[in-house]
Amino acid sequence: MRRRDFLKAVTAGALLSAFDPFSLVSAGQLLSQPGPLSGSDFDGHIKDYLHKMENFDRPHSGDVILEEKQIALLNACVSRLKRLQMMAGHGNFNILGFDDGLAIARKYPQVGNFTKEELDFLEGIFYSDSAVYGFLGEKPIANMTTRIKTNEVVKISGSGNYLYGGAPLEMYEKLKKQVGDKLYLTSGIRGVVKQFLLFLDKADSNRGNLSLASRSLAPPGYSYHGIADFDVGQIGYGSLNFTASFTTTEVFKKLDDLDYVSIRYPRNNLMGVRFEPWHIKVYSRA
Repeated sequence: MRRRDFLKAVTAGALLSAFDPFSLVSAGQLLSQPGPLSGSDFDGHIKDYLHKMENFDRPHSGDVILEEKQIALLNACVSRLKRLQMMAGHGNFNILGFDDGLAIARKYPQVGNFTKEELDFLEGIFYSDSAVYGFLGEKPIANMTTRIKTNEVVKISGSGNYLYGGAPLEMYEKLKKQVGDKLYLTSGIRGVVKQFLLFLDKADSNRGNLSLASRSLAPPGYSYHGIADFDVGQIGYGSLNFTASFTTTEVFKKLDDLDYVSIRYPRNNLMGVRFEPWHIKVYSRA
């Protein structure tokens, strides 16, 4: 991201922090003609931005936080999505389409129909501009009802996860061969429904703080897990595979020696996302 584009995006996020995040206003539209940038202004924004990324799991001034009424809807959606995950099964839930999820919810009272208010809330999350609350990455999935074609995916044995055939599967198999059996797939394809649950659950656990959630998890529609990318870890390292300490493992050190491996969110990236050394970049055009 260029200097001008970065400052435009972070400034838009700061200015819009008091706006309704579901107004569907575009941060780019709001500041389509930014004024001249001084070096000191830019340095100040960079310093503030990097501080937030280093302390990604803490609330910060300017974070976009849902109002109480929206938090009640957030909680209701998370609870229903968790029930849907239990009904569909964790593996199948990873590739479940939104319309298919609604059909399961209607069919099984254990899940229950999504209310109109809940659906409006989910649409607001999906179609609002993520730059409003600080996520500055591109959006590879434009439609909330985009389906994952099951004939294009492969279930990875023992992981409960799926990968797309072609480049993602070839990359994973190549890594397994060159890094060794200690490497395993921690997260593969994540459809819109799964990304909704991950992102909203994080926000729900942090009093509706959308900005804090977006520093760790891409909002639905913005995750490259939906089209190609995947996460890896080291067997036996557990939840630490999703922390910076993953860089101390044998698996990461071997990955780091492979010149064809790139990670999606390197340290000090300008996309509003914490350092993710476990996230393998497959889709290379962004």
